[in-house]
Amino acid sequence: MTDTVPAPWIAAQTRSLLQQRGHAWLLAGPSGLGQYKLALALVRAWLCEQPSEEGACGRCGSCHAIDVRTHADLCVLMPETTMLELGWPLSEKAQGEIDDKKRKPSKEIRVDAMRDAVEFSQRTSARGRGKAVLVYPAERMNNVTANALLKTLEEPPGDARFVLASEAADQLLPTIRSRCLGHGMVWPAESEALQWLQQCGLAPEAARVVLRAAGGRPEDALQFSAWEPGANAWVKLPKAMARGDASALKDWSPAQAVSALHKICHDVLALRNGATPRFFEAADLPTGGSVTSLTAWARALAAATRTVEHPFNPGLMLEALVSEARKALN
Repeated sequence: MTDTVPAPWIAAQTRSLLQQRGHAWLLAGPSGLGQYKLALALVRAWLCEQPSEEGACGRCGSCHAIDVRTHADLCVLMPETTMLELGWPLSEKAQGEIDDKKRKPSKEIRVDAMRDAVEFSQRTSARGRGKAVLVYPAERMNNVTANALLKTLEEPPGDARFVLASEAADQLLPTIRSRCLGHGMVWPAESEALQWLQQCGLAPEAARVVLRAAGGRPEDALQFSAWEPGANAWVKLPKAMARGDASALKDWSPAQAVSALHKICHDVLALRNGATPRFFEAADLPTGGSVTSLTAWARALAAATRTVEHPFNPGLMLEALVSEARKALN
């Protein structure tokens, strides 16, 4: 299975944005719609030596330099955890501190990295095609980091362009949002997303299940399909929770479990209110649970979300989550 198959909805948005002028873009939408891929496609085209209306050529020295993560005119700003996950090199200082066990990779975009990016944007272009700064996920800037970017966004150096990609744009400072041209990410049609997932190597039925599990977001669906329990475990999960079967969550992290239970709660509540479930087929959902018990469960899950990244005891937390689910669904 591979996710290197070009997504047609990303290609269409790339063509559209390249026809417009602007020094700073904010690509906004929920996760799984391809913000990072669209941002990377834009900077590749901006820096490409032989760009077309479709985007970068993919063959020139600039495209190769981006492929191997060494382009002198591209600055990538991400949390260090995200940079490591996506294969971007950390600064020598940051890598040294992590290697020496002085600290762990940051989950936020660090202010010193932002200051380096601002200084980078003011230098002369090395390859003569201007400079580009890619920020993702932009909501991982804290207020200090975001304020370090504001002045540059307001009065950018002549040949520098910025693209901020966000999966929670409402968390950005209003002053950041107002200095960018906004672009709402396009949701692909279900048939288009299913076809892409199958081109990435999924069987048709598995593609349908994981796309539904991801709420129609194709990249989230592909990521979910690569996870070991996969489509079969997803279909069986709601009724396993109604039975109180904790073994159904044995391969899940607390964060994954809370997210899945939120979706079960949403869909069962939808059925109780005569609406169509979103994440599961109606036949896969338990028939028990009152609106009162399900609403209380939804509140409990919302409270659990606040501590899910740092549970005191993950095993005990999963047991408690299953117990709450069984009570609410019966």
